[in-house]
Amino acid sequence: MTPGTGPVSSHPPNPVPTSGRGVAVSLTASVLFAVIFLLAGLLPGWGAEEIFGWRIVLTLATLSVILPFMPTARAEARSLAMRVRRRPSLALLGVLAALLVGVQLWLFMWAPLNNMALSVSFGYFLLPLTMVLAGRVFFADRLSPLRKVAVAAAAVGVAHQAFSAGGLAWPTLLVCLGYPIYFVLRRRIGFDNLAAFAAELLVLLPVGVYFIVAGPHGIGAGFGAGSASMWAVGAIGVLGGLAMALYLLASKWLPLSLFGLLGYVEPVLLVGVSVLLGESLGWSSLLTYGPILVALLLLGLDGRRSSRVPGL
Repeated sequence: MTPGTGPVSSHPPNPVPTSGRGVAVSLTASVLFAVIFLLAGLLPGWGAEEIFGWRIVLTLATLSVILPFMPTARAEARSLAMRVRRRPSLALLGVLAALLVGVQLWLFMWAPLNNMALSVSFGYFLLPLTMVLAGRVFFADRLSPLRKVAVAAAAVGVAHQAFSAGGLAWPTLLVCLGYPIYFVLRRRIGFDNLAAFAAELLVLLPVGVYFIVAGPHGIGAGFGAGSASMWAVGAIGVLGGLAMALYLLASKWLPLSLFGLLGYVEPVLLVGVSVLLGESLGWSSLLTYGPILVALLLLGLDGRRSSRVPGL
């Protein structure tokens, strides 16, 4: 996508190959995020803020190793710096994007440590619906008939969950409303690339370092000391860099509506992680997750059909 400051079409010029790559990297990112969610919930004695701090530091370090070997990333970084020099006001919008994603990264560490993993997981179930809405409103994304049925099926499950739970928890709302704002903002200002995400992490770096220093383990916690928990924290940071890089590539290569619908894979995995961490699901949850799994099946059928018919 060509960087710009106005509305940008989310349809790539060569839809079939680009969508195929986008689907592959999106699925890989979902698996990595589920692993991170599990590791965060298996760290007794660690606070969410301290894990968040290490994730920021190590994810930024991971990207600093990856990005120099990616010619497109180097070009994006030069373009980003040039655009900010020409329009310094873009830097303020970039800081806003950094704050938006920073809250989400913190919540992802906080939830599995505070018995709110299912609430966050359900936020990710809601997210594709709000992303579809954002894609329709801001980028005029088109929905195939199968995608429309998939959205309707998912909406049934979401409505049942909201009714049976007497409302939606704040972590759920923070995920399903916060991420669309973040992605629409980045795409509108042309910051939807890995270089921009690295810059966002750089903005968050002082906060991350503060949380590490103020945490119970401190900056001196060493990976060579044989601490399994410290190695788990290190894995969260490194996998976080790889997962977010793939996730943002998918957001760039796919129409916003398809990107949002593929987001159903991650919450399915997160629900499984939540159960592994000790949270429970009742039989009524079948009426929530059953329709959503039907939506996933329809989405898979639509993806196969689109890959075989040029122009869809």
